Amino acid sequence: MFIQVIQGTVIDRDEVKDAMDRWVRDLAPGSIGWLGSTSGVTEDGTFVTLARFESPEAARSNSHRQEQEQWWTELSKLFTGEVVFHDCAQSGTWMAGGSDDAGFVQIMHSRVRDLEGLRAWMDRADLDALRRFRPDILGGLWAAHGDGGFTEAVYFTSEAEARRGEAQPPPPEMQAEMEEMRRFYEGDFTYLDLKDPWLASR
Repeated sequence: MFIQVIQGTVIDRDEVKDAMDRWVRDLAPGSIGWLGSTSGVTEDGTFVTLARFESPEAARSNSHRQEQEQWWTELSKLFTGEVVFHDCAQSGTWMAGGSDDAGFVQIMHSRVRDLEGLRAWMDRADLDALRRFRPDILGGLWAAHGDGGFTEAVYFTSEAEARRGEAQPPPPEMQAEMEEMRRFYEGDFTYLDLKDPWLASR
């Protein structure tokens, strides 16, 4: 799976939502290798989307379609300032992955000092324990930018349940696992809360 992360500040949330709905309705049926997308606008006007494709080649082919270029030309007018793109050839999922049933999605940007170590930790992590402790978490996906940058999306049943869940102290064994995981990262996390996520899959 290949993931393209796109982020920027937008002028009008509703116009962006209409554009994304139009893409799913009119362009998705003829898209090349598109698997799905997670998008939304935060309360401060930050738009972010994680578009999932079968491969980098499929994503490139899709971006060169005439109707795709026309659509992006119109959407780009709704941004104020720079739009940031990250093409992520290394990506993965955990639990249910990017779930379209989510009522709340939290996007996290960070930097990773040891990607292979983090992937190995994810493979051996006790997800059954996480499901029992945090039934509000449906799953997640991650995308490595290739330069140490890292984007993750966590999918929750609802924001209210997510806030209740994060307020609970984890059991000691889970706390120890979280501390082990943290050593693979460097620096702080940036959080983007999508309280009204726009979710679509092929």
